[in-house]
Amino acid sequence: MSDQTKTVSIWREAAFRAYLGSTGFSGMALAMQQLLLSWILIGILALPADQVGLIQAVIGLPGVLLMLAGGASADRTDARQMLIRIYLVAPIFPLFLVLMEQWHLLGIASVITWGLGMTVVQSYSMPGQQALLNRIAGQNIQQGVTAATAIGFVVQVVGLILAGQIDNVGVTPVLLSQAIALGLAGLMMIRLPSVQSSAQQAPDGKAQQSDREGALAGIGQGLRATKDHPVIFNVLLITFASSIFNAGSFITVFPFIVARVYDGTAWLLALLMAVFYAGATLSNVLLLRYQPLLRPGKLFLIMQLSRILVIFLMWIEPPFWLLVVATIGWGLNMGITTNLARSIVQESAPKPYLGRILSVFSIGMVGSAPLGAIVLGWLIVAMGTLNALIPAMVLSALLFFYGALFSPVWAYRSPEAQAPQP
Repeated sequence: MSDQTKTVSIWREAAFRAYLGSTGFSGMALAMQQLLLSWILIGILALPADQVGLIQAVIGLPGVLLMLAGGASADRTDARQMLIRIYLVAPIFPLFLVLMEQWHLLGIASVITWGLGMTVVQSYSMPGQQALLNRIAGQNIQQGVTAATAIGFVVQVVGLILAGQIDNVGVTPVLLSQAIALGLAGLMMIRLPSVQSSAQQAPDGKAQQSDREGALAGIGQGLRATKDHPVIFNVLLITFASSIFNAGSFITVFPFIVARVYDGTAWLLALLMAVFYAGATLSNVLLLRYQPLLRPGKLFLIMQLSRILVIFLMWIEPPFWLLVVATIGWGLNMGITTNLARSIVQESAPKPYLGRILSVFSIGMVGSAPLGAIVLGWLIVAMGTLNALIPAMVLSALLFFYGALFSPVWAYRSPEAQAPQP
C-alpha cells in the first residue's frame, strides 16, 4: 500500500472526520482568541507593551499545570467524554465578556477573567485532542498528524478573518461567533465513536491501578516517562526553549509591529496572521505528500536554523510586500517544525503515558509563550519593537547546534517509515 493510499483511507474514516470537525471548530475559536486578546489590549484598551506582556503571562501561565492535569486525565479517563464536557461549557466565557461589553465594563479585570477561562479550555483540551488522534489514526501517525494539523491551520485562518472584523462590527458579534464555534466543537465530538484509552486497553492489572491513581501521581509519571526517553526529551526541550522567544514573538511582538511600525488595524493584523497560517497549511500539505519521513529529526533541526532568515527580514523593517513574504516564510517554518515535533513525540511515546507526554509537549508548544511575553514586553519598552526580535534569532542558532551536536534528534529514524508496507 502506498503512502498516498494510506492518506486517503484515513480521510474516509467516519471517526477521523468527526474528530476533524470538532478540532476544526475549537481551533477556529482559539485562533480568534489569540487575535482578540492582543487587539483588545493593544488596540482598544491601548495598554503599553510591558503591561500587555504581563497580562498575557498572567492569562497563559496557569495553563502549564492545567495541561499536565489534562494529559493525566486523557490517559486515565475517556478523552472523548472529557472534551465533550469542556467544549459544551466553554461558550460561557466569551458570553461573559459580551455581557461586560454591553454593560460598559470592558476592562483589564474582565479581559483577564475571560482570558483565564479560555486558557482553561485550551490547556485542558489539547492533550486530550492529541491522545485521541493517536487512538483514531492507528498506525498512520504521521499522516494523521499532518492531516489534522493542516485542517487546523485552515480553520485558524477562518477564525482570524472573523476576529479581524472587531473594528468594523464591534466586540459582541465576534465573541458570539467564538461561543458558537466552541459549542459546535462539542456537538461534533458527540458524533465521535467512543475510543478506549490506553489504560482501558491494558491487558493486565495496570489499567485498574492507573484508574485509581491521583492526578498528581499521573503527572509525575508522565514527567518521568518524558525524561527517560532521550529523543522525546530533547525534542520537547528544543520546542520549549524555542517557543519562549519564537512563539512569544508571534504572540507579543508581531501585533506591536503591525500596530506601531506599519500603523495597522485589527483587520491588517488578521490578514497577516492568516497569511502566516496559510504558509503553515501549505507546509503541511507538502509534508503529507512525502510522509512518512525517515529522518524527521534532521529536518526539524534544519528548520530551527532557517528561521533566522525570516525573522531577520522582519527585524530590518522591510517594505510591506517583503513583510508579507517574511510572514509566509515564518508560517512555513512553524508549520514544519510543529508537525515534525508532534509526529516524533506521538510515534515514539510509550502508549500508557501518551496523554501525559503530549501534555508536556503542549507546554513546550504554547505554555512557554507567556514566559516570553513578560520578557518581550519589557524588551519592546526598553529596546524598541523590532529589536525585541533579536533573542529569537540568537536562540534559533543555539538550538540548531545543540540539537545537531549534543542530542540524539539529528540521528532519529522514524519507526513508521522503517516498517514494511503491506
